[in-house]
Amino acid sequence: MVCGIDEAGRGPLAGPVVAAAAVLGSDFPLEFLADSKRLSAARRERAFGLILERAVAWGIGWASPQEIDERNILNASLLAMTRAYDRLGMRPETVFVDGNSCPGLGRTSIAVIKGDSIVPAIMAASILAKVARDRMMERYDWLYPEYGYARHKGYPTQEHRELCRSIGPSPIQRSSFRY
Repeated sequence: MVCGIDEAGRGPLAGPVVAAAAVLGSDFPLEFLADSKRLSAARRERAFGLILERAVAWGIGWASPQEIDERNILNASLLAMTRAYDRLGMRPETVFVDGNSCPGLGRTSIAVIKGDSIVPAIMAASILAKVARDRMMERYDWLYPEYGYARHKGYPTQEHRELCRSIGPSPIQRSSFRY
């Protein structure tokens, strides 16, 4: 069995970066998987539930906006990936990581550029990370409704940038990112 790892939230101006790790069995229905960015929100939610139910193991890890500011986004992403892997409850020998960098996991780790489009376990991790982060940003919208996090999820939209300039940064703003 292999593990796939991916993250969501490297580009936003606010909120955490989220990583997920997933191990799929040979009987997992692959037709539900794709790069999370290519799936509609409804299909992502359906796939998310299926992954939680049918994956051999999965884990989700977070790095806070403060950790992003302290470490930089790459190192915070690698930290979130390590946390996700640590939550698997098992130690697959081979780990495929989307992108060009791997966290130090003490296992054979292979960076796969565009892995979220070609490796099913990475696709599953991509979906887990994206849905988990989107849900967290919707919760932040309850706390800070004036920022519209349910709409833009903290990404650098024109609306988000203008809100930050007019009312100031929110408590979950990444201070090392320009808005």
